[in-house]
Amino acid sequence: MQEFFIRTLNIGPDTYNWVVLPLIIFCARVTDVSLSTLRQIFVISGRRNVAPVMGIFESLIWLIAISTIMQNLNNIFCYIGYAAGFATGIFVGMTIEEKLALGKVMVRVITRQAASDLIEYLRTTKFGFTYVEGEGKRENVKLIFSVVQRHDLPELVGIINQFNPNAFYTVETVRFASQPVGYSTFIGGGGLFSILGNLKRR
Repeated sequence: MQEFFIRTLNIGPDTYNWVVLPLIIFCARVTDVSLSTLRQIFVISGRRNVAPVMGIFESLIWLIAISTIMQNLNNIFCYIGYAAGFATGIFVGMTIEEKLALGKVMVRVITRQAASDLIEYLRTTKFGFTYVEGEGKRENVKLIFSVVQRHDLPELVGIINQFNPNAFYTVETVRFASQPVGYSTFIGGGGLFSILGNLKRR
């Protein structure tokens, strides 16, 4: 690799050692750490076919970076490029994952206010949900559960804030859902939704 840059591209040895080499290490670390971040997210979401493939490329790129470091232990800029690439790779990986918005999430809404307007509006949307009434520490509350595609989360949150701006809600990653998103209606569905529906009818 050194001969390619020095002889083919006519880059001086000093420029290669103090500029090009650290940049190569930086880019390698950005790539492999980004892949590592995405791989972990794919593992959590249960994507078995994608995660192992990403792990292969991640390992190969990391080996290139670390072997280059070991061959240039006296070059402080290589260490800086390695560390900076690691930090940048985490940021890049998280940014890519956020843009992809993969998987499904469970949204739980808890409100003390009347939720009839919110429920009626949700009935006209693509979002499936289950509504139940619960007992809080001081007063009764209304609970709404919905499993949605992650890229649809901002739309659902916007609807919640529109009708119940003071509602408390949580968002949790769903690794597996037994029914397609939108399967459950006002009361129904399988698993958790069915149980909650039964509670409502009692």
